Amino acid sequence: MTRITSLPADDATCGWFHLSQARQPRPAHSGQTKARWVVVGAGFTGLAAARQLATKYPDDQVVLIEAQEVGYGTSGRNAGFAIDLPHDIGAEDYIGDIEIAKTILKLNLGGQSYLKELIERYAIDCQFKHCGKYQAAVEDRGIAVLEAYRRGLDKLDQPYQMIDGRDLPEHIGTEFYRKGLFTPGTALIQPAALVKGLADSLPSNVSLYENTPILDVEYGDKVVLRHAQGSIIADNLVLTTNAFGMSFGFLKGRMLPVFTYASITRPLSEDEQARLGGKPYWGVIPADPFGTTLRRTVDNRLLVRNSFSYNPDGRSNRKYLERFVERHRDSFARRFPMLPAVDFEYTWGGALALSRNHMGFFGKLAPNVFGALCCNGLGVTRGTVTGKLLADWLAGEKGELIDFLLNAPGPCANPPQPLVSLGLNLNLMWGQYRAGKES
Repeated sequence: MTRITSLPADDATCGWFHLSQARQPRPAHSGQTKARWVVVGAGFTGLAAARQLATKYPDDQVVLIEAQEVGYGTSGRNAGFAIDLPHDIGAEDYIGDIEIAKTILKLNLGGQSYLKELIERYAIDCQFKHCGKYQAAVEDRGIAVLEAYRRGLDKLDQPYQMIDGRDLPEHIGTEFYRKGLFTPGTALIQPAALVKGLADSLPSNVSLYENTPILDVEYGDKVVLRHAQGSIIADNLVLTTNAFGMSFGFLKGRMLPVFTYASITRPLSEDEQARLGGKPYWGVIPADPFGTTLRRTVDNRLLVRNSFSYNPDGRSNRKYLERFVERHRDSFARRFPMLPAVDFEYTWGGALALSRNHMGFFGKLAPNVFGALCCNGLGVTRGTVTGKLLADWLAGEKGELIDFLLNAPGPCANPPQPLVSLGLNLNLMWGQYRAGKES
């Protein structure tokens, strides 16, 4: 028996969750249930896997288990970029091997296209805008990153526009940046609203149970998952729990639960919108990975996301919220001096499941146990497409993308503790310091 020693425990202050339309959570599971397919984790990956399994096996009941409320966890806490392009930060031109990059592009586009189809089919109100994204820089080092990425995009034959700093205010209002690189393929979303909508539009043969944390698992010919009010017996278990997969006994010492933090303002007044200028909605990612991400939302709020912490148990820690909101205020003030009276309404943290070699896991974990884990910060598109493709593979399908995922090396091993904690914390501190004005 494997006891689950670490359960999700996110902070209660996620702006996306509270600003999205309230829904009635599905009841927690109780008693004993038997099912051919049980999916644990109702984020982007789990929702896609459960939906596709239900489609492939319309006569089977698919059980989907979520430890918290749908939209409250990691999938509802990201910056809301459904990104199409590959971005290999380990490669000189951020593209790397061209054939691998082309396949990753197909994966990302597949996830984005599938989400767009579901949003339109079920009229999910999630502020979906296929408006592209800006990658912006203020330091010389950041500008060099943009130039390198431009060379990579040329190699990949993808469209972009380089924008001089003096022209950027026409796009994003602020005069803070010296150069930007615009790519048209990214979609922007309200992530919690999207996750809630996906949950409420699942096929009728998916049984979703929320607020049902699994406490222990027994692996064997059948997989028995126990919780406080009962148990679920699965012929096949699908894990879509990202870093919490380690708590279930898999990929131990191979994933890194790293939290990043965001704050979102109240809505801007008409006068403040006029002072800001620029387009009515946009998203900016930093040239430096440790820099600041920005969003102007459809409802005229500004979001700031930066700062990182390594939380080995995958759980939120209040001290980081209190520490990093001051950094958010400083980042906001430097970028938007024309908006001195605009306060933040919410500040929250959200987990990323990272691996040192930037690889995820896809496939068989043990007899009757399968997983799509470790999205490396691309949960919206990559989580969606790997969840869907995992279900396709379990239904006997084959194809280029499935083969690519099955043959990937997976997350590499981390150094032993305490070396991994010491090294990662030092790396996070140094990266945030080195980001300079990009932070």
